[in-house]
Order: sequence, then structure tokens, then C-alpha cells
Amino acid sequence: MALAAGLTACSSGDSPSGDAKSAGADPKTATGTVTVWLMDDAQKNWPDLVQRVNDEFAAKYPHVTLKLSYLGWAEKVGKLDRAIADGNAPDVVELGNTETMKYVLSGALAPVERTSFDNADSWIKALANTCTYQDKLWCVPYYAGARVAIYNSGAFQAATGSADFPKTEDELRAALDKIADKNKADKTFSPVYLPGPYWYAAMSYVSAYGGTIARFDSAGNWHGTLHDAKSQQGITHFVDLVRKYNKGDLALNEQNQFEAMARGHAASFYGNGYEAASVTAPVTGDPSLKDAVKVATMPGPEGKPLPTFIGGSDLAVTAKSPSAALAADWIRLFTSTKSQQALADKDILPNNLTQLNPLKSKPATAAAANAVPDAWFTPLAPGWGAVEKQKILPDMLTQILKGKSVDQATKEADAAIDLLINNPS
Repeated sequence: MALAAGLTACSSGDSPSGDAKSAGADPKTATGTVTVWLMDDAQKNWPDLVQRVNDEFAAKYPHVTLKLSYLGWAEKVGKLDRAIADGNAPDVVELGNTETMKYVLSGALAPVERTSFDNADSWIKALANTCTYQDKLWCVPYYAGARVAIYNSGAFQAATGSADFPKTEDELRAALDKIADKNKADKTFSPVYLPGPYWYAAMSYVSAYGGTIARFDSAGNWHGTLHDAKSQQGITHFVDLVRKYNKGDLALNEQNQFEAMARGHAASFYGNGYEAASVTAPVTGDPSLKDAVKVATMPGPEGKPLPTFIGGSDLAVTAKSPSAALAADWIRLFTSTKSQQALADKDILPNNLTQLNPLKSKPATAAAANAVPDAWFTPLAPGWGAVEKQKILPDMLTQILKGKSVDQATKEADAAIDLLINNPS
């Protein structure tokens, strides 16, 4: 774990707690410790923002100790679950927006007052929804993410005569066919690298046809809806694209999909905007592609853009924090208008529409920023975390690609979802 420079490390039990009164009455006399767990994305991509906020917090609360640690996504949930069980949870924790409901329903988070945070009236709705339950706010939107087409403009230029990414799916398929023909000597070359178990992409096609993963019924229960006709239509569309254009291992997921382009084996892929930087990074990718790699809106069925999953992170105060008021104030500083602008300046989508709007016309961010308002999200159901943990969706897609019918695979997936989705995970 990395400790923020200039801050003293100690555990939350090493000094008196900072309660609401000590945080609000006179910040200069407040005492206590605030422990913050952030994901290492912040350490890698905006450490200057973290340090500035920590410096502001230290100036406001000179007698409060701030302890900051960075975690990787693979380790975070297990570490947080153990810390909560042991009574050693951090005061502030960053949660991926698909993780929040698990901790809300388990009682692990403390409610916060929405109106006390900057831009709360213009937060991106789909992101704010991940923090809202029973009319209370349980976390604060931090930043948003959206998937886009990432492509090698040179490969498109060479095969089609145009370096621009097609606007419609029909045009895209025609371009991909030309790219496939141009690179037919390389049996591993994918005109679009679309991993088989990539359920975020598959569910985008489901959303495009009006389908859903699951619905909340009038009886008060969630149930899987992948077997519905519209959902099946989207899944079939996705699988057809994978089979036709992905020439890699269909069982591989999207975790390192940028490598296919970096190694010269793909002309395009569908990913988070920041993955474009991974393609051209000195260690992970090929810096020589820097001028060629671009982002664009991914076209979907029926002449419309492909709906994107609304990704991103939230920040929460844990339920048993002895420094809850201080913790909430650190989040206020970290999600302030000034802080959100710092993210926007780095082409990270901010948590609110006001600061998002200028990014809609900026070439580097336009595709992702314009995709956010119509984005879809996973079911806000008690057991959604268990559905993800059991890998029901990627396993369904893998079975289809191995030959199981869409009808049978979706029926089995719905049955598996129904067993988990209504039970707190």
C-alpha cells in the first residue's frame, strides 16, 4: 500500500475519533484519523489531484491524521470484506459502481446528505442511481466511464481509403470485410477484436434491441430476462459479430484486449476510452501507434449508436466509521467542482452533466461523453454481486460460442440468475 506523501500513518484507533461536532464546529480543533482506500487508477493517472485534496484537507484539519492506501481491483473486495468483518474498515472507500448495492444492503455504508456535495443536482443519473436506495444516498459519484470504439486509423485507411471510423453498423461491417481481406495472410488478425465472454459488450447489444438482463416484477422480485425475445436478439447479434470477426481465442475475456491491437493483430476493439492509452503505452503497448490510434462512437443495430454500460466509481463512508463527518468532508473536497475539473482536464468523464458537456465536443472524449446520457446499467438488485461472482453471463456466452443454442443457454442463465438475484450477496 502507498501512503500519500507528507501524511502521517496510523490506524483509526490510534487517536480520538472526529465526530460530526468536531468536524463541523471548528475544523482547526478537530482531531481523529481518516483512512481512505482508493483504487490504484488514481495513483497511476491523477496522483496530483489526490495530493492537492489531501493538502487541502490537512490545511483545514491540522490535527486530523489522514491515512491513504491504494488498492488493485483484483484484491479490493476480498480485503474490504475482511476489514469490515474484523471491524477495521476504512473510513472512506472507493467502490466500482456495480459493487455499491452489495455494501448498501449489507449495512456496510453510512448515508450521506446529497445536497452537501457539489453538482449534486446535475450528477449523471445512471451513476447517481448506483448510490441511491430507499430514497437515501449511500455514496457519492466519483467519475464515469463509457465504452467506445478504439481503432487503428492507419489500418482503416489502408484497407478502405478512409481513416475515419464508420458511422453505421452496415458501413462498419463493409469496412471490416475490406480490412479482413487486406490482412488475410495473418490468420490471427481480427478486424474487430470482440472477446467471446465480454458480457458488457453483449449486454450493450441486448440493450440496443430493448432487452434487459433482469426485471423487477409487480410481486416485488427480480427475475432473469435473457430468454426474452429482444434479449436473445441482442445476444445473437453479438455472437454473430464475434464469430465473424474475432480471429483470436474466443474463450479469452476482455481484460487485456488492448494487447491485440498493440501487437498488430487487431484493427479495432470496443473498450473503455482509457484503453486507447494502453495500446500506445511504452511498456504495455506500441508507442509507434500513438498517432494512429483513435476513438469513436461504436455504431449499433438499426442505425443507432451502440448503448454503453455506464462504468465508473463511487466514494462511500463506511457505516461504523468513528470519523464519519470528517470522512464525508474529504469526499466533498475530492468530488468538488474543482476536483472534477481536474479529472475532465485529463479526459476522465466527471460525475456531472455540467462539466461533462464540454467533453462532448472534444475529439479525445466526444465518443464516450456523448454515450453517457443514454447508457445502461446492471440490475440494482440485492444479489447482483453474486450473479457477477458466479460468472453467469460470461459462462453463458462461452457456452453459446461452443455450440449451445441461444435459446437453451439463455434459459439456463435466467434460471441461475433467479436463484441468486433476490438474495443479498
